[in-house]
Amino acid sequence: MTSTPSTPAPHDERSERERIAELARATATGSPLSEAAREPTLAEGLRAYGQRLRGGDIGALPAVLGLLLLFVLFSALRPETFPTAINMANLMVQASSIIVLAMGLTFVLLLGDIDLSAGVAGGASAAVMAIAVNDGGFPWYLAILVGLATGTVIGLLIGLLVARVGIPSFVVTLAFFLALQGVTLSLIGQGGTVPVRDPVIVGIAGANVPVAVGWVLTAVAALAYGGITLKGWLDKRRKGLTRDNMALVVARVVGVALVLVVVTAVLSQNRARVPSITLAGIPYSVPVIVVLLVVLTFVLSRTAYGRHVYAVGGNPEAARRAGISVTRIRISVFLIGSTMAAAAGIIDASRLNSVAPGAGAGNTLLLGVGAAVIGGTSLFGGKGRVSNAVIGGLVIATIANGLGLLNQQAFVNFLVTGGVLLLAATVDAVSRRRRASAAV
Repeated sequence: MTSTPSTPAPHDERSERERIAELARATATGSPLSEAAREPTLAEGLRAYGQRLRGGDIGALPAVLGLLLLFVLFSALRPETFPTAINMANLMVQASSIIVLAMGLTFVLLLGDIDLSAGVAGGASAAVMAIAVNDGGFPWYLAILVGLATGTVIGLLIGLLVARVGIPSFVVTLAFFLALQGVTLSLIGQGGTVPVRDPVIVGIAGANVPVAVGWVLTAVAALAYGGITLKGWLDKRRKGLTRDNMALVVARVVGVALVLVVVTAVLSQNRARVPSITLAGIPYSVPVIVVLLVVLTFVLSRTAYGRHVYAVGGNPEAARRAGISVTRIRISVFLIGSTMAAAAGIIDASRLNSVAPGAGAGNTLLLGVGAAVIGGTSLFGGKGRVSNAVIGGLVIATIANGLGLLNQQAFVNFLVTGGVLLLAATVDAVSRRRRASAAV
């Protein structure tokens, strides 16, 4: 008697599509996919963290360790200059525009796109702001709004061309990179500059918050971070989702609070070289960055829009089947990216007290992208946080600051920064392969 060979069941394409859509829908809404998860013990939480590291989910850990190493190295090589309060203040101001630019680029990179025009968009926006103050007689707040609106319009145009027309972001932003340099040149003129003399605008990077106010802002920032983190943990527990051990969450909050307190204590010292002058307090650009960090982190991690961004970056087709408007999300990230680039250009104009025709060109964009990638944002999309931009920006600024104090030539700075960026991209690629193999 012959037996009929068994045949494999046909692949159920509809079932597969429904499964992908369910996963994307769960990502977009934050709904649990399984039974309520038990909170791990401290030992289990540490083991789980180690397993995530071995599986390629390393986040910003390499950048944090690298930043600590740089601080120790430069402090040992230049103990009389690098760890001083005046140099720390200079370092914060130098990193400010890079960090803000990288914050905006993080949204674009989360979708696996690129914005080559971000740097010059900031330069053009700063030029519009400076002309509005000098020639238009605008008050400082209205001039800043006009500059930010310029960046928003640029981002909207880029987003429409990329998402609606379907032109690759590389091509669109390369065209804007060239065109916006022409716009800035036409506004300022060959060889000229537009001075920035408004005391409020100059004070963004050139003035300091009163010491008492700085301590209040530090307390508010620490409490805000702790509240957001705790709320996220409680939401996961309420929904029965997998979460970290509570002790680890508290340790993370305490660690961030300690960093804020130490930075505030250092910057609250009198940095004036003349005893009769008092120069103390946090530069105004630092609270600006903290506010942007809190707001944008909340948007990405605690809102439906943020979940949609991650869903589209992780799997656009699954996100589309889950009912997410991929087109709108793509337009929005370019709009946010260019608006943040405008803010970075305004901070740079405040630091330099002028806007030149080449503002935002050169290696500005490369430093912004490098800051985001070095901090842990993936070039492949779907992975990254706004805080990555802060850490990566500090790494880049610390390299430039420390090598400058060591009297190294400019090419050394480029070589070291390029090497660090290449190392970060390599770590990202290797981590991505590990995550993919662990998911199989």
